[in-house]
Amino acid sequence: MAVLPNPKHEAFAQARAAGNSADDAYAQAGFRPHRGNAHRLSTNESIKRRVREIVGRVAEKAEWTAADRLKMLADIAAAAAEKDPRVAVSAIAEANKMQGSHAPARLQHSGSVGTYDLTKVTDEQLDHLESILGPLALAGGDQSGAAEA
Repeated sequence: MAVLPNPKHEAFAQARAAGNSADDAYAQAGFRPHRGNAHRLSTNESIKRRVREIVGRVAEKAEWTAADRLKMLADIAAAAAEKDPRVAVSAIAEANKMQGSHAPARLQHSGSVGTYDLTKVTDEQLDHLESILGPLALAGGDQSGAAEA
């Protein structure tokens, strides 16, 4: 669909496509504010088609497909292979991540997270902590404090 023949209608459609409310778009298009007329114009079929067309075109231009990103990473890897192999390796690693052939790193924490002074804790609070942490300690966790890789 081409530009709407009525310039105010085109301006209204452009403003609606930009995300403005019907009332705001109506005023931006140069009409005197009128809520009923703004709503009526927004339900006009040619206006709705034009808004969909504008939004569709913007989305097409803004969309960067996975194929585009992979092509860009391939270009970066090829261009950097001679100058800086680290950049090429990084680009290849990113492409692998995008394609799902790179397993995410599994991190497991072992050891203390901080130091806590338990000298001022009541027996009831210690019993409560033991009820929470005791089963974790007995569940076969690493008792040595060494981290798993």
